[in-house]
Amino acid sequence: MRLTLEQISLRVDNEPYLYGIDLALEPGSLNVLLGPTQAGKTSLMRIMAGLDRPTEGKVRVDGRDVTGVGVRARNISMVYQQFVNYPSLTVYENIASPLRQSKKGMNRTTIDNKVRATAKMLRIDHLLDRLPAELSGGQQQRTAIARALVKESDLLLLDEPLVNLDYKLREELRAELRGLFNSRGTTVVYATTEPQEALIIGGSTVVLDAGRVLQFGPSLEVYHRPEIMRVAEVFSDPPINLLPLRVDGDVCRIFDGAVFTRPEHMRGVANGEYRAGVRADHVRTDAKTPGGATLAATVQLAEISGSETFVHAGHGDSTVIARLAGVHEYRLGEKITLNFDPVRVFLFDKTG
Repeated sequence: MRLTLEQISLRVDNEPYLYGIDLALEPGSLNVLLGPTQAGKTSLMRIMAGLDRPTEGKVRVDGRDVTGVGVRARNISMVYQQFVNYPSLTVYENIASPLRQSKKGMNRTTIDNKVRATAKMLRIDHLLDRLPAELSGGQQQRTAIARALVKESDLLLLDEPLVNLDYKLREELRAELRGLFNSRGTTVVYATTEPQEALIIGGSTVVLDAGRVLQFGPSLEVYHRPEIMRVAEVFSDPPINLLPLRVDGDVCRIFDGAVFTRPEHMRGVANGEYRAGVRADHVRTDAKTPGGATLAATVQLAEISGSETFVHAGHGDSTVIARLAGVHEYRLGEKITLNFDPVRVFLFDKTG
């Protein structure tokens, strides 16, 4: 199904939640809603589902206006943050429940085949006789996802479905879900606050912030070419480094020390004051990149996380974060030199 939102606005108790959103999702597409907490992701998904009605605007399915059509009259499935399962039903019956309620009148054999195939796909086929209370958190969420998938809906909505799982389970399920989504013809909308999750899930990404769509396109394209500073901020973890930059002819200067030749992607930019965005992944403390920019800095904090080290280094009144592969030891107050390739620098207006 093709889902189209036209100038969707939402106000609750006269407080605005969504502002004039236009969005067109192609049939069978995989779409990530990426935004911080209270960006409007859940509000938008509830309107897509028919659980809520927008204050203004229209929702269309394959060109047909369904703005006033309730959720029960739409062929949709939804998975929430919490493990929403029927506590008195076995895993088998939880997965089978939407098929038994279906108007298609499936016979017992068809239902059994679909339940077992879906459970096997999510690796919970050995748990079919158990009750939800006997399952781990990850198994409960797999059951909820299986119940949503078995219905073979036209639209599948997942509202931060992995947020309550531990790190290992999240990593495992992310990779599996991408394969599951790509193997089906369902239009999928997946909400998350995590940039890394948006990249792993793939497809297209809608960057949502404060009730507005900031950018929409293929996930890698949005990540590599953010149109405004706020998109780069939302689509970066750890936070993107935003530094004052002055362009003057062929010379670019960050702060008072990092001078480099204007790179090709800044050629059409007028001289003046800007904000430079440099992701932590692109900041180094090793040998200087030929033609690169260098900053003298002082270590404020060094965090070791698994096989990575996050170095927070001060320059003037600002802090620059570098994410380094491997485990590195830095002393508090140690003087270091940060460097980065100008090709990796985003350029934004000072106002964003």
